[in-house]
Order: sequence, then C-alpha cells, then structure tokens
Amino acid sequence: MSVTDLLAQLAPIGLTAGGGYRRFTWTPEYAGLRQWFLYQAEARQLQVVKDANANLWAYMGDPEGAEIVAVGSHLDSVPDGGAFDGPLGIASAFAALDLLAQRGLRPQRPIAVVAFTEEEGARFGVACLGSRLLAGAIDPERARALTDAKGVSLKEAMLEAGEDPSRLGADPSLLARLDTYVELHIEQGRGLIDLGQPVAIGSEIWPHGRWRIDFPGTADHAGTTRMRDRDDPMARFAATVVRVFDAAQSDSTRATFGRIEVTPNSTNAIPSLVTAWLDARAATDGALESVVASAGSDVTMTAESVTRRVEFDPDLRDRLAGLLGGVPQLPTAAGHDAGVLSEAGVSSAMLFVRNPTGVSHSPAEHANAEDCIAGTESLARVLTDLGGFH
Repeated sequence: MSVTDLLAQLAPIGLTAGGGYRRFTWTPEYAGLRQWFLYQAEARQLQVVKDANANLWAYMGDPEGAEIVAVGSHLDSVPDGGAFDGPLGIASAFAALDLLAQRGLRPQRPIAVVAFTEEEGARFGVACLGSRLLAGAIDPERARALTDAKGVSLKEAMLEAGEDPSRLGADPSLLARLDTYVELHIEQGRGLIDLGQPVAIGSEIWPHGRWRIDFPGTADHAGTTRMRDRDDPMARFAATVVRVFDAAQSDSTRATFGRIEVTPNSTNAIPSLVTAWLDARAATDGALESVVASAGSDVTMTAESVTRRVEFDPDLRDRLAGLLGGVPQLPTAAGHDAGVLSEAGVSSAMLFVRNPTGVSHSPAEHANAEDCIAGTESLARVLTDLGGFH
C-alpha cells in the first residue's frame, strides 16, 4: 500500500472544522489512531509489542532479538496541527516495508515500526514523553502526576484508556537491543524549499526546552482600583515577553509564548495569577541559556523539559548520505524522539520530507504526494542496507 493511501486512511481521525487535527493522547481519537496501527501491523503479519510506556512496536522478526533496526515516529498532534507531523513517519515505515516485500526481500535483522506516545506534549506538557520514559530521562512518578488543562492526570487518563500507568519507566533491556533508530518526518521549515530538494538527512537538533513561569498578583476590581494601586501580574508578564523577544531576535534563536493561563480569567477583574509557558530554542546551549535568562531573575521559572544540542551519529549520517546519493543535510530546531534516543546512546538518524508551505503545527502544513513517495523510497533504501534485506 502506498504512503498516500495510508495517510488517507488516517485523514478523518481527529479532523476539526477548521481543517486541523486534535489528536491528543489517551482520547477516543488517539484510540482510533492506535487501532489503525494495530490493523496495519496485522495486515503485514508483524508482531505488536506494547512496551512498559505504552509505545507500540510492530516487529518483523524476533521481538526479543538483538540489533533491532527501528523506524517510526508518533501519532499525536498539537492543537489544530497538520496531517503530516508524526503520522507521515509511521505511514512511510509501513509503506517502505511494502516496497521491500514487493521486491521479494526479507531482513536479516529484526525490524520494528514504532509509534511513540505523547511526542508533542500537547496534553500533558512534556514533549517526547514516551521516548523519555523509555530512556529513563524523566522520573515515572513525575510523569504519572502530569495533568492536562482540565486537571486530569496522566495516570488517570491512562487508566481510563485501559492502560497500566504503574509500569511506566526506563527499559534498559529494550534500549540495549536497539541498534539503530531512523525517523522520517515532514520538514518543519523552509530548508528543502530553498534547496529545491524533496528529501534531506537531519544533521542535528538545536537545544530547546519549555519553561513554566508564574506571575503572582493581587485580585481586585478592574474599575475601582487605580492603576498605581494595582499588583497586576499581567503587566509583569507583558514586560517579560518584551524582554525575551528582544533577546531572541537573531536567526539562531527562537522564543514563543504560545500558552497562558489567567486566574480568575474574568474580563472585569485584575488577575491574581498569570501562568505562561516559554518555548525557547537556539543553535547553541549558550544562546539558549541567554534567551531563558532574559526573562529576569525576579520571575519564578520551572523547567518542564530541556534538551541540549543533539548531533546525530556522524557515521550513520554519512552512511545514509552515501545510500541516498548525497542528499543535503539539515539541522532542525524542532524536537523529536530520535533526539531522545540519540541522547540515550542509540545510533539515530532522521530523514526530512519537503514541506512546500514551510509551515508546521498548523492546518497549512503539507507534503506533496511525489515527495512523500520519494521519502518512502529513501527509507526503503535505508532499511535495505541497515536491515540486511536480501
């Protein structure tokens, strides 16, 4: 089955009236996505194993074998996100296996298609949660206590979905058996547009993270309280935004305040608390630290997730570049499960597929059919080599 056919099957799940997707973990929509994954695995006679962190692994070969070559991505989305961020990588993995089967090829090593949970962090706030748990990069107790916007904890959501949150945590045995992880992903920028190329290899992931900033104040009446008498946290929040944005004006830094909660959130009341989330990224660790520090020493900041610069395995990068005829190599400022696994010692790589709009985390995100097919062909060539298909 072609990658475009597989994406078409997913297209109705979580689609909103505005054309974007809401595919949050442990919701009915997410259950539908996981059921699709199980169906695709069954159709290809792949054995599905759900690890301790509810990540799904569909194996061609022995699930308990060594030197596993894994390919995949994630199925969840940001609020009103696009159709390709995540699912393209999983659909391409299944389609690449179909191409190799059509050519009568079988692997010499176990191959796994993986779907990681809560990669976007859209519901529970920590990105790449499934891979972080697998790698031991986050405490499972902290993970179970994470809550969504309605106050529902991850533990409660998993129980409601029929999952077992008591098993969450690092899986060193699985990590030790993982030899290579390759993640195909839509490019979330304009690099391939500018280069006029359909596919690229990821070279590195910029340092990035999310910080919660609390601005306490004093609730009062919007009409009767003089401006000079106010203890208004919104004013401090606004000043912080200006400082951070001023510090992030170079092409090698990014700063975003995309989420804010106001208490009591009333039009005619001065807030008692403003809580905002800073997403900061930069080309170097030092530049990232500088942007975050610009928020000021007088604010209360809590790091929710921080990832230092990740350089993908140079030997694997060069090997893939040779296989794919010298395709370009691009850095990315977007975080991915491949970065988490790379930090955990798994030889990891990424392939990017051109996004002609250059827009992501939006309904405008797009990938042309011919570029998706080129990405699948590239992934099939990579699997042929890494998996010893013959």
